Amino acid sequence: MTSSAPHHSVLDKPFVLDLFAGPGGLDVAGHVLDIPSLGIEWDKSACLTRYAAGLDTLHADVSSVRRDAFESLPPEINVLAGGPPCQTYSVAGGGAGRKALEEVKGYIERLMAGDSDEEIDKELKKLSDPRTALVLEPLRYAIQATRSPNRGNRPYDVIVLEQVPAVEALWHHYALVLENTGLPDGTKYEVVVDVLDTETYGVPQTRSRAVLIARREGLGEPALPAPTHRAYEAKEWSRGNDRSAAQIHQPTLDGESAPEPRKRREEDGELEHWTSMAEALAGPVGAHPGRKVPFLVRSNYGSSGHPGRRGVRTDQQPAATVTGRISRFVVFEHLDDNIVYEGSRFSMNEAGMLQSFPPDYPWSGTAQAQQVGNAVPPLFGAHLLSAALGLPAPAPHALRTPWQPATEEQRAKLRSQGCGAADDCTARCPRPQDQAPPRSVSLPRKKKTSPR
Repeated sequence: MTSSAPHHSVLDKPFVLDLFAGPGGLDVAGHVLDIPSLGIEWDKSACLTRYAAGLDTLHADVSSVRRDAFESLPPEINVLAGGPPCQTYSVAGGGAGRKALEEVKGYIERLMAGDSDEEIDKELKKLSDPRTALVLEPLRYAIQATRSPNRGNRPYDVIVLEQVPAVEALWHHYALVLENTGLPDGTKYEVVVDVLDTETYGVPQTRSRAVLIARREGLGEPALPAPTHRAYEAKEWSRGNDRSAAQIHQPTLDGESAPEPRKRREEDGELEHWTSMAEALAGPVGAHPGRKVPFLVRSNYGSSGHPGRRGVRTDQQPAATVTGRISRFVVFEHLDDNIVYEGSRFSMNEAGMLQSFPPDYPWSGTAQAQQVGNAVPPLFGAHLLSAALGLPAPAPHALRTPWQPATEEQRAKLRSQGCGAADDCTARCPRPQDQAPPRSVSLPRKKKTSPR
């Protein structure tokens, strides 16, 4: 079921708590919708980006805040949102989370039954990759809200979650217990779950995400956001479909052939065409000078596990999934029909724009490509929040205006609130060594034996 652009919010004053907030994808979405938010993020560089962008932030570990500082959170927060780290569930990761799906479902059941947090924490430490357990944190926050004197034991009204497609099974299990079992205090929710493609919401990038939207019983049946743009299908697309042959006659790279011609499908109806890389990057805006077209992009990374979405794309297609490897994407520019040469790779500003961040978003700190790749595409996030709250869909060009960064005074104030000091981290901030992912364990290779 999808939303049909309702006319008023289901909440009078929505206020979002963004768990695992990253550099600010959902918070930027909230900004576009005029919805306040507070993000919790433990990566120092992502927090520096957030401070520079003027976003309210706690530089903290999500689990630690729940255990030790939940009562310090603003009591008026009524929307819980977040995208737990995906490395252990992503097809690009080691797969520890995918292997532990059934085990994690068991922990969901136990949390809803009111089992001891301390006992569950002891057992979660035994997981091969502790990041796998972070997918439970939104549920644990929902439960903790009903036990919070500062909130008057009031549950969250709306929950919005997104993750890689491999987590869809867990979101369905979330839905099962939220609808049928309810939180330990008896609060129940109505829930919808599905896997959505970001290009169908105007993001100039193909990226699939497992989404959960829940509303507390009595606030109306939730719905997924209705798509605004056509889905991108590589096999149905043709370079000649968007430009004349003289304009787009291009050589292929490494012997790759062009996709089959795209045919308009009846079910596309009045949906807009997907947003291409050229639409996002060709024109000058803010400090972005505009990128010369036509160009080809070769990705060394697939898109949401779909092999058909990887490889070479032209500027008339959406980008492949933007990940931490976006800085490695090779851009080829054209001299004539027979010669290509390597042009400049995407800047962080351009990479952010392919994620639908506004131009001039103030990427800061280190590992900026990883920040960009880990973020929720803000335009997609705006569609999710709009559907969850019953608001009209955001305008397609809502995020095309250059972002106005925080002043030095504003940035210092935000960091004082989030870290404890205007220009430095303090003892309350997560330690850098605690942020390193666990080392993968290499199994000894089996010796090859010659057949007798």
